[in-house]
Amino acid sequence: MSRKILILDDSEDILEVMKEVLEMAGYEVKTLNYTDDICKSVMTFNADLVILDYILFGINGGELCHILKTSAVTAHIPVIMVSAYPRVLESLGSYGSDAFVAKPFNLTDIVDTVKECFLKAGDIEHADY
Repeated sequence: MSRKILILDDSEDILEVMKEVLEMAGYEVKTLNYTDDICKSVMTFNADLVILDYILFGINGGELCHILKTSAVTAHIPVIMVSAYPRVLESLGSYGSDAFVAKPFNLTDIVDTVKECFLKAGDIEHADY
């Protein structure tokens, strides 16, 4: 059974590229460019991992990460933050994220980071596609 990854980014191009590369790596991927309830979106899709852009329309992804990591129903789900502004994220903290990937990124960086997060979470089966 393939693992499910939810990606939230306001760039359609980034969503399309990440979806394609992660699906080629064997994951089931859902993309969103907006959500008004991150926990509901994650639970509805039954996501095993979430990738969040740091800068989104109307809210920063760090706040969404914090919401996921402090909610009892989603705290166990690995969250990867991506941003073109790594220094801002470094100064503000990781918001509880499990990993960070700076934009622009190499596509293998995304796949490798996803695998590392599953491995850290103890999911050996899905860490090694």
